[in-house]
Amino acid sequence: MVKFDWVSKIYKGDFSALKEVNLEIKDGEFVSIVGQSGAGKSTLLKLIYAEEMPTEGTVYFEGSPTSSINRKKLPLYRRNIGTIFQDFKLLPRKTAYENVAFALEVASVSEEEIAEDVPQILEIVGLGDKMEKYPYQLSMGEQQRVSFARALIHKPKIIIADEPTGNLDSKTGADILNLIESLNRDFKTTVIMVTHEHDVAQRAKTRIYIKDGQAVAKYL
Repeated sequence: MVKFDWVSKIYKGDFSALKEVNLEIKDGEFVSIVGQSGAGKSTLLKLIYAEEMPTEGTVYFEGSPTSSINRKKLPLYRRNIGTIFQDFKLLPRKTAYENVAFALEVASVSEEEIAEDVPQILEIVGLGDKMEKYPYQLSMGEQQRVSFARALIHKPKIIIADEPTGNLDSKTGADILNLIESLNRDFKTTVIMVTHEHDVAQRAKTRIYIKDGQAVAKYL
């Protein structure tokens, strides 16, 4: 699904964010990327969804180099990847339904399809009865579930969960981790979970440790 082949990313000032990284994430795998702040996790994600390109080496998605993607087709490519953020990034003046629907509206999906798909996705994440609630009317865990629904609405091949429990209490965080596991198990979605918390990382079947821009260890 995703392959890094001797990938390095160097920014201005000769700052090496990633150094000769080799890793492979298979279709349907549940992987955690673990490392402290500044280790290179964010840069690795940007390379996966082609916000950045490698300075050296090649990033492959389903066998094709991301560097070969036409810039005009980047939005279409990124529909393969659903991203869940630590701070949710919900639109405060839109309901749960409208936040999820908006992701389809910008892709020019028909109103009929939106009306069919959005309730189904919200039901899957356990918010079937909260569709008309605004973010301020939802708990932190419920807001994160809206973020999940929005990430899932394009039926992506990969879900990237970027510090998904970072703003949640332990019980709510455990519920969210259960949801992530169910997406991987029941829907066979490839999941890449980024975290600096080792106990959270243990929930993944495969763990990749990043330190000082290098993939230093991989545990199955």
